[in-house]
Amino acid sequence: MAKRVHAVLIPAALVMVAPFAWQIVTSLKTLSEATQVPPSLLPSGRWQNYGRMFDLLPFGDQFLNTVLMAVGRTAGQVLLCSMAAYAFARLRFPFKNVIFGVFLSVLMVPPQLFVIPQYQIMADLGWLNSLQALIVPGLFSAFGVFLLRQFFMSLPKELEEAARLDGAGPVRVYWSIMLPLARPGLVALAVLVLLWSWNDLFWPLVVNTDPEKMTLSAGLASLQGQFQTDYPVLMAGSLLASLPVIAVFVFLQRQFIQGIAHTGIKG
Repeated sequence: MAKRVHAVLIPAALVMVAPFAWQIVTSLKTLSEATQVPPSLLPSGRWQNYGRMFDLLPFGDQFLNTVLMAVGRTAGQVLLCSMAAYAFARLRFPFKNVIFGVFLSVLMVPPQLFVIPQYQIMADLGWLNSLQALIVPGLFSAFGVFLLRQFFMSLPKELEEAARLDGAGPVRVYWSIMLPLARPGLVALAVLVLLWSWNDLFWPLVVNTDPEKMTLSAGLASLQGQFQTDYPVLMAGSLLASLPVIAVFVFLQRQFIQGIAHTGIKG
């Protein structure tokens, strides 16, 4: 049975890794090698593409903008979504289920519909071409509330009841008891938000037009020309931009999988 499973998983893994391997090979090619038909499999080893990418883009500024945006959004969602999720999972208040249903209804609305109102708010606040315009609209998500609510509901109630018997209030129970127990769920949400924020393209393109205020995704998109695109340089930049999130996922993959698995235990 195990051999059959591996016979399926190994080819599937190769198929998933193939685009990443092709990205590495293309980043070492010349433009003529990258566009020739049939495509060449072996590059000429041009590491100059990485240097050209630094010449064409303010890579350091855009990398820092991307890191600050991703970390800010992740920290905000982990804190705010966990507070809302704990309230919906454990506290009692009027119309709790109705309010939670309204939260979930946001997931059925295409995010593109919020772009114009959010852009107008950023413009009225004078936040265009700023870091806060990248972070603030992504500080909260209905999906994060739903994910962590499922995790909080899977935790034993006895620990919470014991803490209340000792005189702990809702804030103390949330911060000292429930939040440490929800660490796998928090890590799962953090990884998802980090990946989403790092790859976000549409909103950074809309709100920040200054190259030094752009994120990496928007900066790399600007390398695509109307008539010609230097694919080796674009692949070199994309490879460098993807390495940090790959490292984060590899480091946290065990807790990420554990957190996702626990969210479906109890509805």
